Amino acid sequence: MNQGKVIHYSQVEAEVAGDGAAGASIRWLIDEEHDGARIFVMRMIELEPGGYSPHHTHPYEHQNFVVDGHGELRLGEEIRPLGPGDVALVPAGLRHQYRNTGSTTLRFLCFIPAEKFRS
Repeated sequence: MNQGKVIHYSQVEAEVAGDGAAGASIRWLIDEEHDGARIFVMRMIELEPGGYSPHHTHPYEHQNFVVDGHGELRLGEEIRPLGPGDVALVPAGLRHQYRNTGSTTLRFLCFIPAEKFRS
């Protein structure tokens, strides 16, 4: 039975982001495999200055909350600035990319559906 979880995000190991990304890492803060999260998962994305995520799309939406730093989010052909306290919704199927345009690490929470809801 799942007993819940409380930890500091820095206790979760950062994984280097894959193809199409630079200076990017991801921490799976709450997930299905380790925590039994059944509906959605929470990730911390970290982009170093000049770093970026892949320019990509997928069949599920995700939601973001910017914790630290400054950057931009490309949503289709539109570019929106990001800063601490900003929230963003990336609809399913929309091509998007995050870029760090600041001088410190850009950190944002990213919530996505659990695997069974991602198709």
